[in-house]
Amino acid sequence: MDWADTIKKCFDADSVLYTNHARREMKQEPFGEIKEEEVYEAVSNSEVVEAYPDDAPYPSALLYGMTKANRPLHIVCAHDAGENRTIVITVYHPDPQQWDDYRRRKK
Repeated sequence: MDWADTIKKCFDADSVLYTNHARREMKQEPFGEIKEEEVYEAVSNSEVVEAYPDDAPYPSALLYGMTKANRPLHIVCAHDAGENRTIVITVYHPDPQQWDDYRRRKK
């Protein structure tokens, strides 16, 4: 599956469900609240950092993208193929002390 393309298409079709966890994390983000518009912007230019094809009940992936204001975001999404929708599990502003170029976890 081409994760980035599949997720982008769901966002473009407004076929997205945010979990309560994602909404809570977006509101309580230590680097500042994350708005849905920012998530869309980041997804629009995202790349897959990690894929979790064996996750249940749906396969998922960690995406990295930048907002128009150059804010880095990580978005963990699952794809429900039956409903052809993206489920946003969590969204956060990655801590640069924990990530190399926001793409690899620091050891």
